[in-house]
Amino acid sequence: MPKERRTEEFRVTGEEVIAKVKELVREGNVRHIVIKNEEGRTLIEVPLTVGAVGAILLPVWAAIGTIAALVGHCTIVVERVEKL
Repeated sequence: MPKERRTEEFRVTGEEVIAKVKELVREGNVRHIVIKNEEGRTLIEVPLTVGAVGAILLPVWAAIGTIAALVGHCTIVVERVEKL
């Protein structure tokens, strides 16, 4: 079945990062998350695969929490896969 990939960006404060990432992961069609600082530099990239989301994200939450504590604002770039 063909799939369409699209990218979205969300601008959030450091305090909102973890909540937004959790929300995006729960949506289920997110395949890749990149968190960038205010200058556009990539701070962390998290590839998500079907069935491995929980296993991959558990160790990453600490890193995302650290990033959230260090940045004032950041951009979350999300790659979604939609079935056509």
